[in-house]
Amino acid sequence: MKQALEIAPAQGTLGILLVGLGAVSTTTIAGVIAIRKGLAKPIGSLTQMGTIRLGKRTDGRSPKIDEFVPLARLDDVVFGGWDIFEEDCYAAACTAGVLERSLLDSIRPELEAIKPMPAVFDQRYVKRLSGPNVKKGKNKKALADQLIADIRNFKQKHHCSRLVMIWCGSTEVFMKEGPVHQSLAAFENGLELSDDSIPSSMIYAYAALKEGLPFANAAPNLTADIPAMLELAAQTKAPLAGNDMKTGQTLIKTIIAPGLKARLIGVRGWYSTNILGNRDGEVLDDPESFKTKEESKKSALEYIFQPHLYPDLYNDLSHVVRINYYPPRGDNKEGWDNIDIVGWLGYPMQLKINFLCRDSILAAPIVIDSALFLDLAKRAGMSGIQEWLSFYFKAPMHARDLYPEHDLFIQLMKLKNTLRYMQGEEMITHLGREYYD
Repeated sequence: MKQALEIAPAQGTLGILLVGLGAVSTTTIAGVIAIRKGLAKPIGSLTQMGTIRLGKRTDGRSPKIDEFVPLARLDDVVFGGWDIFEEDCYAAACTAGVLERSLLDSIRPELEAIKPMPAVFDQRYVKRLSGPNVKKGKNKKALADQLIADIRNFKQKHHCSRLVMIWCGSTEVFMKEGPVHQSLAAFENGLELSDDSIPSSMIYAYAALKEGLPFANAAPNLTADIPAMLELAAQTKAPLAGNDMKTGQTLIKTIIAPGLKARLIGVRGWYSTNILGNRDGEVLDDPESFKTKEESKKSALEYIFQPHLYPDLYNDLSHVVRINYYPPRGDNKEGWDNIDIVGWLGYPMQLKINFLCRDSILAAPIVIDSALFLDLAKRAGMSGIQEWLSFYFKAPMHARDLYPEHDLFIQLMKLKNTLRYMQGEEMITHLGREYYD
């Protein structure tokens, strides 16, 4: 046994602040309430259902993760958030149409009690949306100050001992890093000048980090992955994770692609198309927002296949991603993948995958896991980028001189080894020689 980290206990109430109370957030909130009442199971949640092996295979030690590390309990969680629409969580969940009305009606009072705070929103960054519940201020610094006041008021009102913020809002237009992002001083000056290179999501991230809150970005926006935010996170000892939660098609890619690479099966082409009809689909119908999502969805394969190391197998890969807004489908997204693969002696084969998934159902357990793990990281004194949470993200944050790890199975090993490290347990390498020597 090595020395465990000093982890502050998960005492008191954990406030989870969600930016955007749409399909993903309301499905998460309603799900947690239903689970607390014994109406459903937390399927898909590593923090609630996962186990972790400790020691040798022959030791028989595989406790549940929530019994191994001191996570906040779902009974001790309270939700709040911001949205451009004024609907409470019950009405918003009904509008989203993800969960059955009978389930929502059984927890209606709890959902109706959660009302969104006015949002920081600028339609220039999300062109297909508009709403009335929006903050006003003389500049972006004033808007950030209003968010900080919201955070403090929420903490006081709900007697929270700790808070976490997760951006569950829409995908913003594609942006690249600019001068205003290079230092905290430049960024804060940009807030005063309402610099166009500071979208709404960055204002939220700034407010969270300024208050020392852990922050995760569930969308592919350029948000916290800039030098200014990393500098601020270092100052306030705030953990960071993101970007773009790995739910449907990319989840399948990061399961299938490592398997093909492990067996050194070549890939000539990977064509992916999606149809979805929720608000996310409507936002992504705008080419500039789609560009942001496309970059996130396309990055995984290149890093998994490493064509510079395996040029004969993956150098000429044609990777195409399409997303089509199709209102009748609602939140029930359909993802089609056609994969042209190459085997022994160059003989061609194909894989066809048709994933009829429910986007928000896949996202909700990731939201709660990210919040609970980030709170754990904060209490363990682990600030800045939490690369061990890459498991949950399409475009995971990473140190600037590293390439990101996209292989789902390596990501899971990294996550569980981090938990072992926190508690002073031996890392598991899966070498296994000790059973045969």
